[in-house]
Amino acid sequence: MIIAPGLRHLGAGLLALSTLMTVPPVLAAEPGKVTSEEAREIGLDAYLYFYPLISMDLTRKQTTNIEAGKEIGRGPMNAFSNVETYPPADFKTVVRPNFDTLYSSAWLDMTDEPVVVSAPDTDGRFYLLPMLDMWTDIFASPGWRTTGTGAADFLVTPPGWNGEVPEGTIRIAAPTPYVWIIGRTKTDGPQDYDAVHAIQTGFKIVPLSKWGTDWSPPTPTIDPKVDMVTAPKLQADRMSADTFFAYAAELMKVVPPHATDEPIIARLKRIGFEPGKSFDLAAADPVVAEALRSAPREGQKLMAWKMPTIARVANGWSMNTESMGVYGSNYLKRAAIAQWGLGANLPEDAIYPSNLYDDEGKPLDGANDYTIHFAAGQTPPVGSFWSITLYDAEGFQVANPLDRFALSSWNSLRYDADGSLELNIQSENPGPEREANWLPTPKGPFNLLLRMYAPKSDAIVGKWDPPPVVRNKATVAPSAQ
Repeated sequence: MIIAPGLRHLGAGLLALSTLMTVPPVLAAEPGKVTSEEAREIGLDAYLYFYPLISMDLTRKQTTNIEAGKEIGRGPMNAFSNVETYPPADFKTVVRPNFDTLYSSAWLDMTDEPVVVSAPDTDGRFYLLPMLDMWTDIFASPGWRTTGTGAADFLVTPPGWNGEVPEGTIRIAAPTPYVWIIGRTKTDGPQDYDAVHAIQTGFKIVPLSKWGTDWSPPTPTIDPKVDMVTAPKLQADRMSADTFFAYAAELMKVVPPHATDEPIIARLKRIGFEPGKSFDLAAADPVVAEALRSAPREGQKLMAWKMPTIARVANGWSMNTESMGVYGSNYLKRAAIAQWGLGANLPEDAIYPSNLYDDEGKPLDGANDYTIHFAAGQTPPVGSFWSITLYDAEGFQVANPLDRFALSSWNSLRYDADGSLELNIQSENPGPEREANWLPTPKGPFNLLLRMYAPKSDAIVGKWDPPPVVRNKATVAPSAQ
């Protein structure tokens, strides 16, 4: 059971929310009165609905169950944990990390009171402090695009809070009492680390009652039951149905649903699942229990099936520029994105074209050599920077002799005489003249992710698309023969 302290101010809100969500009798059939087909459909919806919530909480627990400074990128609640270098090859806390910004991650705990999040003056440098609620929706995105790059103090408040806003602060109302900030600061390679570190030091979090004092977060109480090794994605994917739905029920005692979730909450009540109450699958009606136990398998199959068509596809790239970061009732997309790359940005801040296949419609495989050719003037249109990062089939970076996981616009890339740019995606070094443009591949399957920060309108609306990944016909993967 998850026990969250200081929920006095949330209790009344959750009780009121439960009252508001009473479903008319015609919709709220008694648990066990649904047919096996209805139970299966509702169970699948429930799995997709809860998958992002559980993924977020697993990430929260793993990354905050540790003393400050003990491990890169992890630390106690209500404090920024700054990543001072690019992730190493064995970093697996978050799938698909980037290698052209430095992260400043923080989990806000507002179960007792609001917090003030401060950002320094970045002197025009691109940065983001996107704030994700526990359902993975970005409800605020302070930074270069929205609030500018001057120093600012943001008062982040939990649901139901109606106190006085201190002068000089900008209030941001959070939908959930826990919030994940995945801060990113533009970093032009290791030579830029010192300048970025100075900015990271200026990111601060202080509880409202301690605002203006020299406060520092207390040493966290370490929970030995938290899995600190297995990646949260893998924990979520491997979780049994009994554990999954019991876990979701305990989380819902603390984390309220979105106001727009009323329809799915009504459906969940039909199988005996209600916000604010525990859920024991072993005690459920046999028809419901059978349906829910099949939900994880069916849900993951559906997410995998949906990914290739989750967005418009152009030249083998999935152009996911719509309804990202704020998903509404598109629970399948929200779950798939949480599994594929937890913490996706709003498209106005960044878009992430993901490669699905090469120019012949085949998945990328390290047994082949590939090139990506940008005609002169046709590199990714951005206001800040772009990169192409390579990941293995699980979404993690691949160790290689150059310790190079991405090619970025800040790199000293070799342009051809006509102004075009060609990148080499292959396992073997292409030689001294092409090494600057070489992205090493593993021997097996892999995928590519293009990141475009501050994308220009042509990319967002679909006037510009990435060129295809072209397979060198001299190489043929065994699976393609």
